[in-house]
Amino acid sequence: MIQILEGTLLPDPSLVVIRPFHIAPEPRDLHPTQLARARRIFHTVATLDQETCLHALEHVNADFKGRHWETRSLFLDRSVKICEAIAGDCDTLSPAHLELICAYFCLEYAYCAAAVTNPSIVAHPDQTGMRPGDLRFILSLRNVGEGHISSISFREGILTRDDTMQIWPQTSPTLAANSAGPDTDGVVTVQRPPTVPISAAVIFPVTNAQRNGLEDLRMVRFEEEGQPATYHGTYTAYSGLEVRSELMTTADFTDFKLQPMTGTAVGGKGMALFPRRVNGAYAMLGRYDGESHFYMQSDQLLNWDKGEMIASPKYLWDLVQTGNCGSPIELDEGFLVLTHGVGAMRKYAMGALLLDKTNPRVVLGRTAEPILVPSDHGRNGYVPNVVYACGALRNGNKILLPYGVSDSSVAFGLIDIPNLLEQLR
Repeated sequence: MIQILEGTLLPDPSLVVIRPFHIAPEPRDLHPTQLARARRIFHTVATLDQETCLHALEHVNADFKGRHWETRSLFLDRSVKICEAIAGDCDTLSPAHLELICAYFCLEYAYCAAAVTNPSIVAHPDQTGMRPGDLRFILSLRNVGEGHISSISFREGILTRDDTMQIWPQTSPTLAANSAGPDTDGVVTVQRPPTVPISAAVIFPVTNAQRNGLEDLRMVRFEEEGQPATYHGTYTAYSGLEVRSELMTTADFTDFKLQPMTGTAVGGKGMALFPRRVNGAYAMLGRYDGESHFYMQSDQLLNWDKGEMIASPKYLWDLVQTGNCGSPIELDEGFLVLTHGVGAMRKYAMGALLLDKTNPRVVLGRTAEPILVPSDHGRNGYVPNVVYACGALRNGNKILLPYGVSDSSVAFGLIDIPNLLEQLR
């Protein structure tokens, strides 16, 4: 059913970014304030003579400058926040002193050292130079680093008309995208500097609701009549204690808006937006009961209340739970939804649903057997016996399916649409 393609994306501890380092406070009985250690570090560096400071900074740059974009500007930007936090007098300090101070309040973070998994995929906004039948794409990845913190990164590639796939090499060094906010409503704007390629930008958690991870982005190219296409992506914000669904929006993968969603249906995982309005309303799939597919409609993109169950666990391979593997793909025959199911021994497999185009509450077809299962050579990993996806991309009569393998790596397959429709019938 699925043709497995060559090429696997693996964790890579060499991919690092500079991130803020928050100095842990000492016990209160040892120091009167939590900022005592930070102020000690600040004062020590601030009182260095210029020659000693330059010598120390030279050593830092020799170690790290070649591994990162714009090291100096990152340090100076961090210095503003440090001075504000500890009420330090920065106006009298030289740029070298400010840079060195902030080197103590930054760290190198290997954002995908532990895992790269749960991919999504959309058509690239720039199809310039593509031959007829070729399709350039953008792939999103969930990366897991130290502390099991999840972030979002991107890769670019091409699916050719003869069903070969090319993924462009990973760009190095990488850079944590700049963030502004959150504002009073929890909205965050994240920007990729124009000098940094898409594949070199990483989006990290910003708000308290996101602080332990941005998980499982489900991207979709959304078509609105009379307007340019917009890219939306639902994802799970994880605080370490609670989860909620949020929405990422971008026009060109340069500026990203991260927005909380509201309503009774957003307190769970696995929401997936339809690629267009259905009967004048936004449409969404979700699994807010933890085990079944639900269909929802809303007049507001950011507000979702509980909808109608359309499919629940049925077969032995999805008896524990079932849910979507990304946004629906529109075909002439209906909306195709790739699904996951969990069976005995918590083994994950993938299947599909076909929904009616005029009324997606109606299930026209469902695969009785899985179309993809963990293989013997791909079942081991951080979470064994899992295949899982957050989106797939149609090109002609084929679907390119990137999928996570055991929450550790990413593999790729091609689905023949006519063959899949036969199974759904």
